[in-house]
Amino acid sequence: MSFPKEFIWGAAAASYQVEGGAFSDGKGLSVWDMMSRWPGRTWENNSGDVSCDHYHRYEQDVALMAQIGLQAYRLSICWPRVLPQGIGKINEKGIDFYDRLVDSLLAHRIQPWVTLFHWDYPYELFCRGGWLNPESPDWFAEYARVIADRLSDRVTHWMTQNEPQCFIGLGHQDGYHAPGLKLDFPEILLATHHALLAHGKAVQVLRSRAKSTPTIGAAPVGVTLIPVSNSEADIQATRKRMFSISEKTYWTNTWYADPMILGCYPKDGLELFGKAVPNFRSSDFDIICQPLDFYGANMYHAERVRALPDGGSEIVPFDPGPAVTTMDWKIVPETLYWGPRFLYERYKLPIVVTENGMANIDWIHLDGQVHDPQRIDFLHRYLQQLQRAIDDGVDARGYFVWSIMDNFEWAFGYRQRFGLIYVDYTSQKRLLKDSALWYKEVIASNGNRIGTVTEDRAPRQI
Repeated sequence: MSFPKEFIWGAAAASYQVEGGAFSDGKGLSVWDMMSRWPGRTWENNSGDVSCDHYHRYEQDVALMAQIGLQAYRLSICWPRVLPQGIGKINEKGIDFYDRLVDSLLAHRIQPWVTLFHWDYPYELFCRGGWLNPESPDWFAEYARVIADRLSDRVTHWMTQNEPQCFIGLGHQDGYHAPGLKLDFPEILLATHHALLAHGKAVQVLRSRAKSTPTIGAAPVGVTLIPVSNSEADIQATRKRMFSISEKTYWTNTWYADPMILGCYPKDGLELFGKAVPNFRSSDFDIICQPLDFYGANMYHAERVRALPDGGSEIVPFDPGPAVTTMDWKIVPETLYWGPRFLYERYKLPIVVTENGMANIDWIHLDGQVHDPQRIDFLHRYLQQLQRAIDDGVDARGYFVWSIMDNFEWAFGYRQRFGLIYVDYTSQKRLLKDSALWYKEVIASNGNRIGTVTEDRAPRQI
């Protein structure tokens, strides 16, 4: 068992979560700038106004990435930093920041993987209806054109959008994320359709305007289920359930991935959602369904499934007292076996794990270091399962730890720490955690440091 020779080892972050500089150099407001100023919407009313101050400290941060040995850094671009109104006049100081960041990464032999949209939607376009506006796909295409024209001579790896399940569902139905709306299901599906069209148009822009051959994917949530046993019945039932829609929810794989890759909405979703589905033209899928080079998936945890005698299936609760992260997400290493396997079987695209990691209780110890053995154990177990998936035939091309550094964790503010690098938000001091040093060894050995799965391969909790 081993990782492929050309396997990419990286880490990730998002613009609003790390950059700060919320009002610097002509940047426009985003919906997260808007929501963060609403009392009570984030933990202790934290905001991303300063965050890790990556906007001013990117050279130091890139040097730390190089110290860890990262081969790639997945970053996102702040749309309103580049286009303060969302469209129209370019903010040269804003786009120059990404010019310099890309150059710095390349100078340190770190490949930039750029996500066009990781949730910081321009406030000015939100005031015009945001994703509900039928012009929003064209707005996104214009933005993609600006970025492609400026960066594609050096950037070759692209993702259009990060987790539509979250920025549409959590942001527009639950109101938990920006823009903080609680809309009815027809509006959720309309916003989703426009976001899918935006994805397709952005891919078209990148294919037509990139100055170097682009490698393009997206980064949806990999909503993962695992079989409770390795019986064929449980495996088949889990696969079916992972790609089925049986309730009116935004938390699915197929409502987003099927249009992008297979060129249609899933039949079961159309039947269940009924009149809530927006009117669309069949030609819309000629736009949405563009050739992709990889399936990026953000995968952290999973639920267990058991086949029933009648041909159905059920979710099997974990035993009391399961291992959980500080996000209360259950630790299920087999997520990175069954998730990539099922996605690869269905969509026939190489898999890149675009996010995986854990929030932990981290602080600077008396010896001046940050010891995070739980994170090391988490990453170790999950990477063993990804290695197992590769050994069983899954074409997995890369893995990105979430996240490169502690940062603003959306509604959780600065309560949760996901980083390989510890950040003191007052002093802006950075410190490599033990997990960063461990990951450095993993990268240097191309994963041979991981070892193999030695325990029984039946799914279990830890």
